[in-house]
Amino acid sequence: MDLKDKQVVAIGEREGVSGPSLKLLAESAGANVVFSVTQCFV
Repeated sequence: MDLKDKQVVAIGEREGVSGPSLKLLAESAGANVVFSVTQCFV
């Protein structure tokens, strides 16, 4: 997936994929990550 020059908000989940992991994936695809967080959805 090519995300070059796209703005991304990476919202991860505590029991699943974390925000920092999503951030790295998006950046490797060329995205500009403007916000990254890991939340706990209960």
